[in-house]
Amino acid sequence: MRLPTRANKPVNSSNLHVFLMYMVKLLQCFAHGFLCFLFLVRVTFNSYCTPIKNSPFVFTTFLSSIEHVPLPDQLNDPFEHRPHPLCVIAAQELQEYLKNQTEWHHNFGLEDGLHGTIVGKMFGVLVVKNEMNEVGYLSAYSGKLAGGYHQSRFVPPVFDGLHKGSFLNVGMTELTRINEQIELLQEMHEESNEEAISLLKEARKSQSNQLHAKLYDSFIFLNRSGEKKSLREIFTSPHYKNPPAGAGECSAPKLLQYAYLNNLIPIAVAEFWWGQSPKTDTWKHGEYYPACKEKCKPILGFMLST
Repeated sequence: MRLPTRANKPVNSSNLHVFLMYMVKLLQCFAHGFLCFLFLVRVTFNSYCTPIKNSPFVFTTFLSSIEHVPLPDQLNDPFEHRPHPLCVIAAQELQEYLKNQTEWHHNFGLEDGLHGTIVGKMFGVLVVKNEMNEVGYLSAYSGKLAGGYHQSRFVPPVFDGLHKGSFLNVGMTELTRINEQIELLQEMHEESNEEAISLLKEARKSQSNQLHAKLYDSFIFLNRSGEKKSLREIFTSPHYKNPPAGAGECSAPKLLQYAYLNNLIPIAVAEFWWGQSPKTDTWKHGEYYPACKEKCKPILGFMLST
């Protein structure tokens, strides 16, 4: 028995048109939503991976009330001993942080039973005003802290030559290799090695000079007007054959550099010593000190110029 079949109805062109328009709108909405999703992913990713200006870990708001403390008319002289009252409050808050933080370990020589070489450290605070007219402060340390140039709450270095793959690390590895070759040849006590040792020493000297020159050119400082100068350009005085070791790594230059880069207005600056003093110096724990003249005076002279 044959089942009855239903006759095909002609397709209504107006209904087809409506259906196609509906599908187009649906696809457009989907595409728009997908683009919005990608944008949100990008923003979220950047918020985690891109350094944020005025990060709460760097721009620190005062815990204490500072309403009773008048702001100075201009930035104080960093080579003076007496710190501004705002810097004293900022330094006291930073010192409390140093006493209680658990993020990193550095032996300042203030506690018994700690491992590692005792290394006291000069710290600095710079009171600043941000673009929202908020007054806070920045913190810095000279050189390295807990073996590193980067610690939360503190401003970064002006130049970090010790990151993986940097020219400084590569160059130091090459110097180590040359030194090992020299030691090996010297241990053999053979007269025929003297010429090879002499050539290696010349290569070591050349490599060292090239590294220092590149390092001096990599430290780029800003002044109040946004002008730039390298460490080599700053130390052009006849009194300096080369910039002193560690120049550019002190607290005050690091603080001013970060302030200029992040549109922060410097208000007052101070430095204090934290920990035991090296045998060759007489710095006292918790005391305030002016910026050093040997390394910092030429740099700060440029940075504070207009």
